[in-house]
Amino acid sequence: MIRAIRHESQGADHEPVDDEVTLDFDQRHRRRMTLMGAAGLEFLLDLPKAERLRGGDALILDDGRRVRVNAAPEPLAEIAAPSADALVRIAWHLGNRHLPVMLAPGRLIIRQDHVIEDMVRGLGATVTQVEAPFDPESGAYAGGAHGHHHHHHDEGH
Repeated sequence: MIRAIRHESQGADHEPVDDEVTLDFDQRHRRRMTLMGAAGLEFLLDLPKAERLRGGDALILDDGRRVRVNAAPEPLAEIAAPSADALVRIAWHLGNRHLPVMLAPGRLIIRQDHVIEDMVRGLGATVTQVEAPFDPESGAYAGGAHGHHHHHHDEGH
């Protein structure tokens, strides 16, 4: 099977592509999986390590062909607050729960989750349901990935 062996970020020189794949956030952070392009090209994503792919990136196949990565729209919740201080407080609560969060001017964006949405409403937020590509912050320790390993230690919680 043809393999995608590396990727180029969206800032790289973009040559014409031979196919494209549309992937959600979780699918855009994998090391290895079989993919089918929109034009029918089947290939194996086979990267040396899991890398965070973004919409606009190109996967480079071992035969030199290129496949564009599109970010799929997902059900999201936009969180707005009555003040910058309130938004910072809400951001702290989301971060304390280790949730992936996308930052936008004057608002935070998370995956839809009725429990979390109720919590932020309780903190004074307004929540709007949207459908859009999800590209959250990587995090200070993530090294480009969206997740991290939890070490078992007492953090004083």
